[in-house]
Amino acid sequence: MTDGPAARPLDVLDNPGLASLTGPHARFAERRGRVVRYPVDVSPWLGLPAEPDAADWADLAGFAGADGSVPLPGVGAPVPAGWELTFDVAGVQLVDEGVAAAPDAEAVPLGPDDVPEMLDLVARTRPGPFLPRTVELGAYLGLRHRGALVAMAGERLRPPGFTEISAVCTDPEYRGRGLAARLVRAVAHGIRERGETPFLHTSARNTGAIRLYEALGFGLRRSLSFRAARPPLMAVQAAGTAPDRAAENGRTAVRSG
Repeated sequence: MTDGPAARPLDVLDNPGLASLTGPHARFAERRGRVVRYPVDVSPWLGLPAEPDAADWADLAGFAGADGSVPLPGVGAPVPAGWELTFDVAGVQLVDEGVAAAPDAEAVPLGPDDVPEMLDLVARTRPGPFLPRTVELGAYLGLRHRGALVAMAGERLRPPGFTEISAVCTDPEYRGRGLAARLVRAVAHGIRERGETPFLHTSARNTGAIRLYEALGFGLRRSLSFRAARPPLMAVQAAGTAPDRAAENGRTAVRSG
């Protein structure tokens, strides 16, 4: 399937973290009651019921991160009384409406051996969360110049029938050459080949990226927020866990989804 995006219901994208972790990415899911999350060295995304109750919020408190907070990317439910909102950035979700997806002969697959270079590129370009095991979520492609990784993009969330394009970044010295556009088209091609539809998230303030994605054929579907919140200490204690210090999955990790 390479001729265009599939026509399928988009409701699954209303809660993509939950749809991914209870669907194609269920093997990654760490669960507390009805709350599921990716391991903290994989992704800050998690799955919370659309209308969480007090028990769900109590379970979520057990996933508090190193700074005592819990990442809430894409979670639209208001935080309960007593929780402190520690981070809140407006974001957008875009969906393939006719991307000219195509393979790129110069794009090379990236895997676990490339993670140090990928993390270095992410640290210099700050496209959003990319962690030591994020590469396990899907196919990643890169472009190299004289052996050095200068641009990359890959796959992250996988709600049924869809795959998110993420970690789109280019070394500052190589911007303006269309490398990001080439990689997005190439990653989208791989997604389409599986019969799925590409989509993506970015900060609402990243107007340059939004213009690029719209020019490539993505359409704005909805607004959402990338947030983090700190539960009351007593909620964390009741959940029976100390704050998780395995990775920075709180405020800084939800910057752009």
